[in-house]
Amino acid sequence: MNDLRFAVITDIHGNRPALSAVLNEIDCTKGIEHIYCLGDMIGIGPDTNEVLDILFSNKRISMITGNHDEAVLALLKGEKYPESHLRAKKHHQWVADRMNPSYIPLLQKLPREIKITNEGHRILFNHYNLDHNGHISQDPFSSIVEPTLQNIEKLYSHREFDLICFGHHHPIHYFEGMRSVYLNPGSLGCSKEALAPFSIVEVTDKGIKVDLKKARYEKTEFLLSYELLQIPDREFLLKVFHSVHSH
Repeated sequence: MNDLRFAVITDIHGNRPALSAVLNEIDCTKGIEHIYCLGDMIGIGPDTNEVLDILFSNKRISMITGNHDEAVLALLKGEKYPESHLRAKKHHQWVADRMNPSYIPLLQKLPREIKITNEGHRILFNHYNLDHNGHISQDPFSSIVEPTLQNIEKLYSHREFDLICFGHHHPIHYFEGMRSVYLNPGSLGCSKEALAPFSIVEVTDKGIKVDLKKARYEKTEFLLSYELLQIPDREFLLKVFHSVHSH
């Protein structure tokens, strides 16, 4: 029997100190064979190149793209930008202008989902359910639903997997349905506290066990960097994604 232990992270959103804290905890956890990163590595936070450098240089990490990654790529490639994301366009352009161009082909190669099977358990990793597989400008990702078992089961009713891991919606989701276990470890880079959520999953012949975790990190300097770097829409971003209110 080949038991499997892996970590799931998502929605880093350009937050290097949070990512480093989580990876340090994972490194201190025995038996973690792989790390699955479920998209939105960039956008919102300023540490684009630092985050991508850490992720692409770690051979244990597999990544998929999220809507922020794809929206920034659309700007970099001169493709149509999603109208639904216009509120974030100025910020995404700021991210795109500062991204190391060597990451463009690497991001382009990433898939939108990963499927694995272990101990007969079928596992799906995606950023969120896809209504279709069109370009990001065509809004392929489903509208966010409130995190209830009933809503998530309906969202993924057409997918037959024993474990479905996703991100996109920043709160933690963990539901055990009749057919599937649903896991969103929560946004690693965008939380109210100086805590970065992630999950450890163990798959054995007996079933699937999920451990919801949080890593503490130094957040003050990270938040100050928004002002220091004069990030566009920083007051909005800090208020909505980090619950920081300007005085």
